[in-house]
Amino acid sequence: MALKGFVEGGIASIIAGCSTHPLDLIKVRMQLQGENHPIGAAIGKPPRVGPITVGMQIIKHDGFHALFSGVSATMLRQILYSTTRMGLYDMMKTKWTDPNTGIIPLWQKISAGLIAGGIGAAVGNPADVAMVRMQADGRVPAAQRRNYKSVVDAIGQMTKNEGVGSLWRGSMLTVNRAMLVTASQLASYDQFKETLLDKGLMKDGLETHVTASFGAGFVASVVTNPIDVIKTRVMNMKVEAGKPPPYTGSVDCAVRTVKAEGPMALYKGFIPTISRQGPFTIVLFVTLEQVRKLLKDF
Repeated sequence: MALKGFVEGGIASIIAGCSTHPLDLIKVRMQLQGENHPIGAAIGKPPRVGPITVGMQIIKHDGFHALFSGVSATMLRQILYSTTRMGLYDMMKTKWTDPNTGIIPLWQKISAGLIAGGIGAAVGNPADVAMVRMQADGRVPAAQRRNYKSVVDAIGQMTKNEGVGSLWRGSMLTVNRAMLVTASQLASYDQFKETLLDKGLMKDGLETHVTASFGAGFVASVVTNPIDVIKTRVMNMKVEAGKPPPYTGSVDCAVRTVKAEGPMALYKGFIPTISRQGPFTIVLFVTLEQVRKLLKDF
């Protein structure tokens, strides 16, 4: 039964991650707009544009297939990170649910999400770094691109050129973000779903799953966008030999970002974030509910 939760969560996460990958790529490109370090400086400070414009620019310059840059890293990330967090959350939720009432308090759902998200992020950080770099590569001149062929090539090159430690660059940010997104996403989905059913507003079915998952996606987007911006910039920074790194850490990155671009810079990419988080969460939970039905007898 414990393994079943990992399998169900893994299948749903991979399908959701791959289907919404282009939206995630656009989000990353928008979060890097206006960044003042060697990569950004190479092409000057770009104007702030919306997600549709960013998407069209990617297609125009590199072709439609460029929207799926880094999809192999997304798949590995979902296998490592999402499978772990979904399985652990399910295990803890089952263990902490009152056997007599079948109820688990919201604070325990949040606690389960925090723990599961943190562990999953630590496991999946190398794939997360590779994914961010592969998604961001197309925004710089061809001569300065890293040109990773796949997630395996990316991890291999990072290990060879920058050391094993580079695979966990920004790991504290990844863990913090994952704790917040898992707690806000999974706990709020369960809470929205229970409320809709308990109040008799909806019956347990597709409509309920879509409504609850959309609400969960919105909550997760609002909670995690600031840390997601900082995580993206720290992971993507290019460290050159003999030169100080663009940022000394996550706090330095946050301070510099706010100082140079204003507090709302922490919500850069929010539209594509909610545009991606909403569909991702809907596909995730709708798929999860269907997978659970298929595997209920196993």
